[in-house]
Amino acid sequence: MQKPAVTLMVKAARSAGNVLLRHMFKLDALNVVEKDRMDYASEVDGLAEKEIIKEFRRSTPDYAIIGEESGSTGNSRFTWVIDPLDGTSNYLRGIPHFCVSIALVENGEPTHGVIFDPLRNELFTASRGSGATLNDRKIRVAERKDLAGAMLLTGFPPRERARASAQLKCIDTLLTEAEDIRRTGSAALDLAYVAAGRADAYFEAGVKPWDIAAGVLLVREAGGKVSDFRGRSTGPMDNRGLAGRPLIAGNLKITDALQQKIVNTGYAAAFD
Repeated sequence: MQKPAVTLMVKAARSAGNVLLRHMFKLDALNVVEKDRMDYASEVDGLAEKEIIKEFRRSTPDYAIIGEESGSTGNSRFTWVIDPLDGTSNYLRGIPHFCVSIALVENGEPTHGVIFDPLRNELFTASRGSGATLNDRKIRVAERKDLAGAMLLTGFPPRERARASAQLKCIDTLLTEAEDIRRTGSAALDLAYVAAGRADAYFEAGVKPWDIAAGVLLVREAGGKVSDFRGRSTGPMDNRGLAGRPLIAGNLKITDALQQKIVNTGYAAAFD
């Protein structure tokens, strides 16, 4: 049975998902702004976030909120961390891979998480200590023991282009063992796919709390490990942790192997 917080989050995520679906066939008419270099948002991002916040303000008026579009408001032990449209570039180009990501964070640690893919009607949920599910069925991380034949996921965020050469050197080394490295355009879905065993591991730098808070909990509750590029804690997922960070996720063995490659190729040192 879903926790009451998850039930509320699912309702909010589905409402936001409906906003995304209603607008996806009139993309040419959308107002799009460039928040930063090659970092875009549309009016749909804002509309979807308003739907989510409306649900939360009604039920939990005292909780703080961090929204990718609206920023940080309030000060509380509990914080809603919201990405109303993770995969905006995909969405704006008609590429069918994007989602809504919501986490409830307590003192910096995610306690409940929901990632909703409205196109596939796939609902990933997790609560701390209660496991992770996809459409109410339990999910687990893949059991691959090393990088040989692994399916890895990553990203190339615009704000990390200064370290792109170090990342590409690392990728070059990883591809001598891994089956493939894919860039899907949605960090939240990447983490959800790792939790569901669809991919063996994920690594990316510069990710923000709204990108990863729900997905980090999903991976942990699916039996996986999440850390930075040197094996340390990912840091708080509330307004104390708004700076971008590097992240690795997967099962215990493959994350250790991936971390070693990231360190040995010098990619980790690019963040020192």
